Amino acid sequence: MTTIAKELATESEVRLKTRKQPFDLLRWFSLVSMAVIGTVAVALGAVSTRFVITESVQRDALLTSQFVQAIGSAEVRHVSIPNVRTMGELLDPRKDQEFPDVDPLARASARDEFLDHIEHLPDVILANIYAPDRMVIWSTNPALMGTTIHDDEDLERAFNSKTSVSASYHNVDKARMEQKFVEPPQFMFLENYIPLFGADRSTVTAMVEIYKEPQDLINRMERGLVLIWLATALSGGLIYLGLYWIVRRAAIQLATQQKQLITNETFVALGEMSSSVAHSLRNPLATIRSSAELAIEFDDGPAHGNINDIIGQVDRMSNWVRELLQSLRPLNDEAEPVNLVAALHDSLLAYEHQIRKARVNVVFEPDQTPMVLSQHVQLTQILNSLLSNAVEAMDSGDTLTIRIEPRDAQWVSVTVSDTGKGMSEEQRAMAFRPFFTTKQGGLGVGLVLVKRIMERFGGVVTLDSREGKGTTVRLSFKRVP
Repeated sequence: MTTIAKELATESEVRLKTRKQPFDLLRWFSLVSMAVIGTVAVALGAVSTRFVITESVQRDALLTSQFVQAIGSAEVRHVSIPNVRTMGELLDPRKDQEFPDVDPLARASARDEFLDHIEHLPDVILANIYAPDRMVIWSTNPALMGTTIHDDEDLERAFNSKTSVSASYHNVDKARMEQKFVEPPQFMFLENYIPLFGADRSTVTAMVEIYKEPQDLINRMERGLVLIWLATALSGGLIYLGLYWIVRRAAIQLATQQKQLITNETFVALGEMSSSVAHSLRNPLATIRSSAELAIEFDDGPAHGNINDIIGQVDRMSNWVRELLQSLRPLNDEAEPVNLVAALHDSLLAYEHQIRKARVNVVFEPDQTPMVLSQHVQLTQILNSLLSNAVEAMDSGDTLTIRIEPRDAQWVSVTVSDTGKGMSEEQRAMAFRPFFTTKQGGLGVGLVLVKRIMERFGGVVTLDSREGKGTTVRLSFKRVP
């Protein structure tokens, strides 16, 4: 029977080792979700950043355009130039002779006042005015006056679309002739093209180009960008952590259920096989024992001892069969309050003969009688199994110690310690596996049953053993509320 069990256990181990590794949900989720959330967060941050910069630049350009056009109209009205004239028509000195009805002094006064306003606009680092032929007719940098600008896409777009055109830069483009600053910008600068129209409001008569480095606007944009990226990073991190926590709990639950499912499948398969073997053995064992008992009644000679050995071995095999069937049957009993000390006393009393025969010292001095959640018959079975293992592992004069250790208001522990031969690290790792045993002729289901019963009622069992030092088994029970 033991050989068959060991072969089944070995075969099961081989199948588990050769089985394909399961899908690691938590690992793949952490990698994929981090990549996806990071990509989405960066994309949102980039879009938000672009939106803030674009909107800020466009808003500044709109205000600058409205201001320039407003001061142009105001200067024309201020010098009492007829309404048919606009500032755009008065800026090009080459066309002074085309308007004989305009007072030259008034024309010069309006132009000078307008150019003075342009030059002293806040944050302006360079201002140019272009005629329709793209010649610079005025600039805050005198070196540019009289220069004709070619191949400037923004300038051409402003003339053709007859609308304001704005752009932002971080570096000076030395290839562009018009970007000749007297004082180079420090960080970021804005370029605005503002068209000025003629009297018919359909022809662009001059184009005002203003380069600005608005420090207050730049500082506000920087603070806004910092807040956007900080909020994006925090939001992405919180989303990731929240999803990771949910998936981690789900993965743990799935792993627990999968482990339980595998255990149940294993026990179902072993149960079917063991039931078949056990029921097949019962009748032959009963026949052998009956025949041996009958033979012992008619024989008082030398065979008497051998017949007693037959009966003893048959009884031991019968105990194996009973223990095997009991370890594989479903545990459906409901938890009930059980007096832990009373159950320990019952088990010690049941094993009193074996303990006395093995000459083992027992130390058990409880100072309380806690009530725990379990089931009396199954708790007794647990304690009997632990006492049997401990007694068989000890020699004459060794000590068996049983302690009750209250942990808190909800848990209480029982430790069963012996000073026997103990187990190696490899044996300790396999102690709770079905059909593994270190005892000669053992079946290897005792600790498996202990673990199943403890977990069935919400308890925990742990084992600590050192080779040559002994073994300690700790049973942690839930207290009765």
